[in-house]
Amino acid sequence: MIATSMAVIQHVCSAPLARVMLPRSLVFSRSRGLSILSATRASHAVSQQVLLGMSEHELQQLALEFGQQSYRGKQLHHLIYKRKVKEIEDFSHSFRNDLQEAGWKVGRSPIYHTVTAADGTVKLLIKLEDNRLIETVGIPVEDDKGSMRLTACVSSQVGCPLRCSFCATGKGGFSRNLKRHEIIEQVLAIEELFKNRVTNVVFMGMGEPMLNLNSVLEAHRCLNKDVQIGQRMITISTVGVPNTIRKLASHKLQSTLAVSLHAPNQKLREAIVPSAKSYPLDAIMKDCRDYFLDTSRRVSFEYALLAGVNDTTEHAVELAQLLHEWGRGNHVNLIPFNPIEGSEYQRPHRKAVAAFAAALESRKITVSVRQTRGLDASAACGQLRNKFQKNPLLAESENLQSQADVAVAC
Repeated sequence: MIATSMAVIQHVCSAPLARVMLPRSLVFSRSRGLSILSATRASHAVSQQVLLGMSEHELQQLALEFGQQSYRGKQLHHLIYKRKVKEIEDFSHSFRNDLQEAGWKVGRSPIYHTVTAADGTVKLLIKLEDNRLIETVGIPVEDDKGSMRLTACVSSQVGCPLRCSFCATGKGGFSRNLKRHEIIEQVLAIEELFKNRVTNVVFMGMGEPMLNLNSVLEAHRCLNKDVQIGQRMITISTVGVPNTIRKLASHKLQSTLAVSLHAPNQKLREAIVPSAKSYPLDAIMKDCRDYFLDTSRRVSFEYALLAGVNDTTEHAVELAQLLHEWGRGNHVNLIPFNPIEGSEYQRPHRKAVAAFAAALESRKITVSVRQTRGLDASAACGQLRNKFQKNPLLAESENLQSQADVAVAC
């Protein structure tokens, strides 16, 4: 999808705790706490046992299930979210042995490669358990008083199936949805790298968040409650997936919804965003209006400016008319196109961007122009792509060559 700006979401897992905690192939015994009934079934189930993403209450329940006192769950919560311990063997109490025997893991992945831009923006490539790579971006901004705002731009899928014409991620193919811990760990990795707390999270990295809404909601709950990032500091973006905006509205979140519009009419939008054919502009605008009415949270409309395609003042006037037709509480975030390999689109001149913004403002539309960050590291909006999002990395023995490939692909 795309990349960079503000705030989104809260949801508590509804699955019964016993199903979340224990694979079917594991049963309790008084002597050992757990015994494995079927090695084959257990090995499959064990891969699902991840601590990262669990709430303090769930971790306390897990401790009780293992015959431990509930305070051990609080200790687990502190180790995972405060100390950011990555491996169970690094836990400081004997409970770790029971967890390891039962196949539990923290759920943190190694950083495979980093690229740092001249402006301090850092793109991280994280190597997942199946040897696929995802990209996440840390964007530091220091204010006049010297305090830092650190934004984590996180991915929700490995690649993206929607193939927006201006976006690099879709051109690289699609593999799968990310699990909740694979989303959460991106934020923790950025905090570790910058040695600072992440203040803002934007679901604007690789993928379409609304196509993985359950995991996004679960990750949001954890980021808000466990990592302690305010809901208003989280943004989820979408190019538009039928029925999902209404579903998101039902959660009554205090986070920001950012809709990638990119055109003021249906015909032009279909040319830029192929998936628009299945979700007409009027239907999106109706859902956005209802979202505002249901949540009292204004919708932010993302608009990638493509030179000679959608960046004229006439387009701006048409966009203002569209927004006024469908209600109030709107904000437009203009994003000058960031170059990607294999694209014929061009970045508009500054004068064209300024004229577009002025045309919106003169028609009482709140507008901002996104500052381009991380351009020289291919970490800017629309630039996230790597050749291993579709096909896994090769064997570890070929690691050096793979790193060279990554450097080229990024």
